[in-house]
Amino acid sequence: MALNTKANIERPDDFYQELIDLHRDLSDEQSRDLNAKLILILANHIGDMDVLSEAMSAAKKGIEA
Repeated sequence: MALNTKANIERPDDFYQELIDLHRDLSDEQSRDLNAKLILILANHIGDMDVLSEAMSAAKKGIEA
């Protein structure tokens, strides 16, 4: 399985709104915790270490340390 970086969400605007709503009224710490939990749940669903490594590399591009 290869990492799919092309648009693949059926209703992207609905997904984005739900994600924003999920964070509403949370503190910064709660929001970070929620993001970490969501990442781990989705990573477990994907399950393929090669895909996960590729996704992590893609996410880090352009982020300065």
